Amino acid sequence: MSEATPRVAIVTGAARGIGAATAQRLAADGYAVAVLDLDEANTKETVQAIEAAGGTALGVGADVSDAEQVQAAVDRVAAELGAPVVLVNNAGVTRDNMLFKMTEVDWDVVMNVHLRGAFLMSRACQKYMVDAGFGRIVNLSSVSALGNRGQANYATAKAGLQGFTKTLAIELGKFGVTANAIAPGFIQTEMTRATAERMGIAFDDFIKGAASQIPVARVGQPEDIAHLVSFFVSEGAGFVSGQVVYAAGGPRA
Repeated sequence: MSEATPRVAIVTGAARGIGAATAQRLAADGYAVAVLDLDEANTKETVQAIEAAGGTALGVGADVSDAEQVQAAVDRVAAELGAPVVLVNNAGVTRDNMLFKMTEVDWDVVMNVHLRGAFLMSRACQKYMVDAGFGRIVNLSSVSALGNRGQANYATAKAGLQGFTKTLAIELGKFGVTANAIAPGFIQTEMTRATAERMGIAFDDFIKGAASQIPVARVGQPEDIAHLVSFFVSEGAGFVSGQVVYAAGGPRA
């Protein structure tokens, strides 16, 4: 990448947590970054952090499960930053409950954001990648893809993203586009804080309990995932595609 014409990356769910850390890391790597989240106002903090560090960023609001909003968002990114050739599908929600208590809405919301969202974003961006002869798609899965009590919807969506990733790798590889997935373990974010609150556990105790079960003896930070995304989207990762890496502080799957 030259400083005059940086490659353009889109990170969804980038207002906070893993998405924000990833957007900032990619900006530091030299990408112009579209910080996409449901409400554009919520992207302000991430955009400001990138710009304060000397990077280029654009805040964009869109519901990734809405086809028209996705197309409008990607069109705007292409017009204002340039053709997006890196896509990180990170947007996600949880609606945890045991199966017998889970509603159709709980199921559909999670499926729509994770699976439909990744599909719509990838479909909208792939033409730019194919035209450029270079592309990188990184999908955020989870260790929950292996099954997790109270997360039938989330686990199913995250497992589905792994199959989606492998199929994209097969279909798009000949055009210079790679697709890989990252399955984080326990990452210290607002989402895991909310989980602790729902369980009635102090967040510090929740973290300590999780760390005691992790071989590296600590929980993950958003930056741990951002570093891995940085590798997957690099020039040097062009021969790595269709892979799922469990970033969980120890062996999984």
